[in-house]
Amino acid sequence: MTMYEKAVAALPTKGYLNIEIPQGINLLEEINRLRKEKNAIILAHYYQTGDVQDIADFLGDSLQLARAAEKTDADMIVFCGVHFMAETAKILNPTKKVVLPDLLAGCSLADSASGEGIRELKKKHPNAIVVSYINCDSSVKAESDIIVTSSNAEHIINSLPEEQEIIFAPDRNLGRYINQVTNRNMILWDGACIVHEAFSLERIAQQMIDNPKAKLIAHPEAQKPVLQVANHIGSTANLLNYVVNDDCQEFIVATEEGILHEMRKRAPHKKLIPALTTDNSCNCSECHFMKLNTMEKLYLCMKYELPEITMDEDIRLKALKPINKMLELSQTIK
Repeated sequence: MTMYEKAVAALPTKGYLNIEIPQGINLLEEINRLRKEKNAIILAHYYQTGDVQDIADFLGDSLQLARAAEKTDADMIVFCGVHFMAETAKILNPTKKVVLPDLLAGCSLADSASGEGIRELKKKHPNAIVVSYINCDSSVKAESDIIVTSSNAEHIINSLPEEQEIIFAPDRNLGRYINQVTNRNMILWDGACIVHEAFSLERIAQQMIDNPKAKLIAHPEAQKPVLQVANHIGSTANLLNYVVNDDCQEFIVATEEGILHEMRKRAPHKKLIPALTTDNSCNCSECHFMKLNTMEKLYLCMKYELPEITMDEDIRLKALKPINKMLELSQTIK
């Protein structure tokens, strides 16, 4: 059982989420009041709903949020993202209260790996170091030597000796892409993000035909066939900056649709087209887990300071080392 599964299993059958919010309450005003009253900071990922993104003190991708969590002087960190992200904030801030609006906000990629599984793989490759994508739970981080994000993975892998054997977990698509751009042969854990794997090359190809002036931009968690036809590949924050700064006026965006909210705010004059998935009933790739956090849950979370993220101190200390290594190695990345 993963750390996330244990936390969910411990959820009470009746909790604060069943409390009715008084009619007529102004959620924005109440959240702002609670933020000031409790010296809280709201961190939100780009894949959250637009209203949650807009109320956040800091909006970013995994690397940016990890840095923000490390530097905050707030007493309470309210993490609007998924469970592994809130865990990372707790690892970096053991004395601060870290809360997540919905504890059921998990991650298919993080659930694909476990600390026990990584230990078994290390036995088969005793000379390898473990480089883990930040999209994993604390038990996997604790078995890792270095943590990476999609923003810094290429940079960090290139900083390691060419002869060093590397186990890369848990995302096989990101690992395959990093192997390609760094000319490595890392041992890849067989995990994937169901959101980024859902893109349909056939439907995207038709989108490219229908929008001949558009550039296809993709997150490296997408499958190889999509990446092969992409005009640009980058992390969530990188894709955002590319849309803002590139001269092109039309983009087909192959990542979770939440990023389109900030893209539209920063580049309102540009045409943004969500890449199509294999599901013909859906016109974009949406992470159900990310969308579990709502304004109502955010308010209740801040009011009752629940659900709180906790973990064993031994696990936290072990997980802290590879995260600190990542932050050290990625200092030159903007």
